[in-house]
Amino acid sequence: MSSTLLYNVHVLRPGIDCRRGYLAMSEGAVTAMGIGEPPATMNGTRVDGKGRLLTPGLIDLHTHGIQQYLYESDGETCKAAAAQLGQYGVTSVTPTLVPKTDDAYLNTLASISDTLATIDSVFIPGLHLEGPFVAISGAACDTQAGDPGLLEALLSACKGQCAIMSISPEVPNILSVIERLVEAGVVPFITHTRAGVTECQAAIDAGAQHATHFYDVFPVPEETDVGVRPVGVVETVLADPRATCDFIADGIHVHPTAIRAAVAAKGWQGVSLITDSSFGAGMPPGRYNTPWGYPVEVAAGNAPRIADPKHPDFGALAGSALTMNRGIQNLLGWLDLPPEQVWAMGTLNPAKILGMSNKGQLNVGMDADIVLWDKTDTALEPVSTWVGGKQVYERLEN
Repeated sequence: MSSTLLYNVHVLRPGIDCRRGYLAMSEGAVTAMGIGEPPATMNGTRVDGKGRLLTPGLIDLHTHGIQQYLYESDGETCKAAAAQLGQYGVTSVTPTLVPKTDDAYLNTLASISDTLATIDSVFIPGLHLEGPFVAISGAACDTQAGDPGLLEALLSACKGQCAIMSISPEVPNILSVIERLVEAGVVPFITHTRAGVTECQAAIDAGAQHATHFYDVFPVPEETDVGVRPVGVVETVLADPRATCDFIADGIHVHPTAIRAAVAAKGWQGVSLITDSSFGAGMPPGRYNTPWGYPVEVAAGNAPRIADPKHPDFGALAGSALTMNRGIQNLLGWLDLPPEQVWAMGTLNPAKILGMSNKGQLNVGMDADIVLWDKTDTALEPVSTWVGGKQVYERLEN
């Protein structure tokens, strides 16, 4: 693989700094970086960044689909969805599936797992299974007690390619599930829960130390004694220094003030961005038919909403239409933090959650998962995206 030299760029190192300089990559890794102009003797294909921003690629740990693709449909649909992500600056993703418990679903899961090895448009550390060991259904999740046999069947169908499983701390037998996940190298996420302090603390102690789509499907505990504020899973996660959390930063699922509160409690290092995107994400405003049997309406700046007047949930949210670049753009506007700390929420922080030490940062020897951006006050759009040093997206210039 030939060397590529990106110069006249502002190189952003998440959590550290942003300086005008250059970056070279070859054989899938960053091979050189520096401030100012590159040495005249440096070899490789030279790309003038025209003063644009250069960052590590974005990492989405919770996403069900993009455009008109759902990852859980089948292997080929999962592959087609993954091919769209470069245009949003995403270089790593954990396709998120809502697992069922029948044999037919296990076969579908195995087929999707087989397909992952053929995908090179984005790095996939593994699948994210949202359930089935959760307490509140939310988006059509099954709800059931921890079941060691079912857990093993799901892990077997994933063929070693399960990266995350979302669980609820109050589900019966959940501690044994968490311990088995940790043993298997699968990261347990807390979600879909109304757990109390004791249950949540036990789950954190067992190894479930990240909460996903925080605040959403985390109901406020009922006030049973007037004047005494109830405390539950949200407060427990915010108070425990071992725990981290992520948000759907679309301004609809979570109010920006709630995100600012979490950043105040956890610091910028403890908060990540996700999309929880579904059918319609990244699409222009309009009405779209879905695989669920009802249409959704996508409006500018909004989330998909059920558009069938005959549906009992007419007008309700039908997932998120957020893309990662829009999420970062929103956070840059909402948070009074240096940009390099905000960018860490979509790059460095999610990489750390999954233990991906070669991703999420720009340093010599790191994987060359890189995005060159056009950034204005109103938009943040990729110009080029590289995964492992391979260009997977290039914007067509007018």
